[in-house]
Amino acid sequence: MADYETHEYDVLVIGAGGAGLRAAIEASAAGVRVGLICKSLLGKAHTVMAEGGIAAALANVDERDNWKVHFADTMRGGQYVNQWRMAELHAKEAPDRVRELEAWGAVFDRTKDGKILQRNFGGHKYPRLAHVGDRTGLEMIRTLQDHGVHRGIDVHMEHTVLAILKEGDRAVGAFGYERERGRFKIFRAKAIVLATGGIGRAYKITSNSWEYTGDGHSLAYDAGAELIDMEFIQFHPTGMVWPPSVMGILVTEGVRGEGGILTNKEGRRFMFDEIPENYRSQTADNPEEGWRYCQGDKNARRPPELLTRDHIARCIVREIKEGRGSPHGGVFLDIAWIKEKLPDATEHIKRKLPSMYHQFKQLADIDITEQPMEVGPTTHYIMGGVHVDPDTQMSRVPGLFAAGECAAGINGANRLGGNSLSDLLVFGKRAGEFAAGYARDNSFGKVDTDKIDTVAKEALAPFDRGGGENPYEIQKDLQELMQDNVGIVRTESEMQHAREQLQKLKERAGRVGVTGHREFNPGWHTALDLKNLLSVSEAITHAAIERKESRGAQFREDYPNKEERFAKVNTMISKAEDGSMQVRLAPLPEMPEYLQRVIEENR
Repeated sequence: MADYETHEYDVLVIGAGGAGLRAAIEASAAGVRVGLICKSLLGKAHTVMAEGGIAAALANVDERDNWKVHFADTMRGGQYVNQWRMAELHAKEAPDRVRELEAWGAVFDRTKDGKILQRNFGGHKYPRLAHVGDRTGLEMIRTLQDHGVHRGIDVHMEHTVLAILKEGDRAVGAFGYERERGRFKIFRAKAIVLATGGIGRAYKITSNSWEYTGDGHSLAYDAGAELIDMEFIQFHPTGMVWPPSVMGILVTEGVRGEGGILTNKEGRRFMFDEIPENYRSQTADNPEEGWRYCQGDKNARRPPELLTRDHIARCIVREIKEGRGSPHGGVFLDIAWIKEKLPDATEHIKRKLPSMYHQFKQLADIDITEQPMEVGPTTHYIMGGVHVDPDTQMSRVPGLFAAGECAAGINGANRLGGNSLSDLLVFGKRAGEFAAGYARDNSFGKVDTDKIDTVAKEALAPFDRGGGENPYEIQKDLQELMQDNVGIVRTESEMQHAREQLQKLKERAGRVGVTGHREFNPGWHTALDLKNLLSVSEAITHAAIERKESRGAQFREDYPNKEERFAKVNTMISKAEDGSMQVRLAPLPEMPEYLQRVIEENR
């Protein structure tokens, strides 16, 4: 084996977004030595793109809110295939995590009496999102970094992990490389926390940045962990559609929370056309009542623009397909209309939505205080991920934990807006806490040198095929395949076609070639990302074919209704000994009676 640079930590955290930073802080506070690996620069985590707020039942704006209502909202939004224990812990612990963030220096928007201000968001019964204008994720990362930097955490920026190292069944380290120089490194660890985020770069149109290539999902799967709920991909209803260079960039749900309305080219608010039965009692049936709700009227019902994301995305797709879309293939999102209601609307919009104002002004030359935005669905978030213990966040691989978007369970079939940021805090803390406990109880394991040599050889193979397949072409073809065949509306025939084509793309990826050397070589990095993108794409497709129904974020045109046989099961994906992908349906754990009562009381 080559003489690789080696680092040793009690707890190694892979990923430096909200979940990774919170896990590293908690593990460090427990007195163990912590290493933190991030794929790009510290501070550039995708968490900064979460703009709307942190969902937590603080009850600062509406005193009727509490953890039970939040729990019931989360379960309803997830169509009851959530892991109920995770949803319970999340709803109960989110308020303390937000107050903790405030104590560490987060500067939230305030109510008139000085409490943390909370805004309305889709699927939440009451105003629940603690926010900092529309830059909440940025403030979270700033606060966590400022708090964590004093704890002696070793940070390895611009590093990519290629494999989890194991001794027997247990995870004992990670093998990766420094992106700038291309040098391989070994990270020995007693416990590992995966916090690598999502898979958006498997799709052509996405709000996700370049780092989101399913690394944690793929690493865990290859290490022997199970993936769960991979069919449930959230297509955020509102991403930019014009100009083409910015297609997919997120337009926060906060625009709709502040009163923004969705209209088609005829100027009609089409969201009033189709309100789901389970939300009908909570949804306004006229524009005036919806506006009063956005202004904080506790007796008003929410506007239909604040229904769950899966429903709104499908309604937008319907308008576009039926020829009522905007000129560039989206619909209109209008916040400027509130000038009819507020005398200081221009300043109000700039104050409440500063990022959105500057984003559209600079990227599309549109003043959102005067003109409507053009928006359309964009691949945003995956509800599926590593199957973990709800309390400890450990996967079925001893010593391998996961938190945040690369873990799964809390969201079920559809995530409510704002739950992602509180999920990062609640389960990032738990992952760090229990990883530190595991590290204290275990010693370092033995590193398998043969495994390292094999991974290194595979990683360098593209250099031996200089005239081989172009990695960028393969990635482009993959993204178009997934966008067109395993997107918002799905059918058996299209997904079977995708599954066949994925096998051909895997063969092409095996012939990928790059030129140059290992230093500063983005083509090589893209070639290495392909393995992860192909793994998660295959998992998504397998799971979506297996669930022959429409539920939450999975909408199948050939099975448009919910089916009772899928009401209480999750799709589980694991790697067989022969390397093939295995899919099975697993029954949900039985929900205890006290939580069933909570749901009944909050229907």
